[in-house]
Amino acid sequence: MSETKTLLDRNRAFSNTFEARDLPILPKMRTVVLACADARVDPAYFFGLELGDAVIIRNNGGRVTPSVIEEIATLAFMVAMMDGENRQPFELVLVQHTQCGAERFADPGFQKALKAKVGVDVSAVAITDHELSLQDDIESLRNAPGIPDYVVVSGYIYDVQTGQVREIVSPAPLSQ
Repeated sequence: MSETKTLLDRNRAFSNTFEARDLPILPKMRTVVLACADARVDPAYFFGLELGDAVIIRNNGGRVTPSVIEEIATLAFMVAMMDGENRQPFELVLVQHTQCGAERFADPGFQKALKAKVGVDVSAVAITDHELSLQDDIESLRNAPGIPDYVVVSGYIYDVQTGQVREIVSPAPLSQ
């Protein structure tokens, strides 16, 4: 049976008390969070975000992929256009987590089966070491055309057993 009715009922309850019609386009915290799509890993919950605080992007593993680079470049361009001469900091928070399904992507047998069945190559986003993956993702952003070097990036690992977020890479502009 579909859970759509439950979702729509919850939306009706939400909309009955909705008072956020005047939120600005830019997030209040001028922050984008990239996290894994895993249902246990919702940055709005573990960072205590409110509606309008931050942009959330989620994908398998919370990895920086070509499509994420395009998304960040587009958002950074839009923010720069809206800021005009008064440029302000723009932050990107990368979050990976323990017990991530993307760790299975490192298995050559899994990679081969997925490629054969679905046509998707996950070898570039496989996670064997979260700290190294975060550092590699930041380097990908640093080398990506279209990502301004003033974007402040940081990297974290969320522990699904404790709810704690551990800093791996401190916030710093990509230019550093």
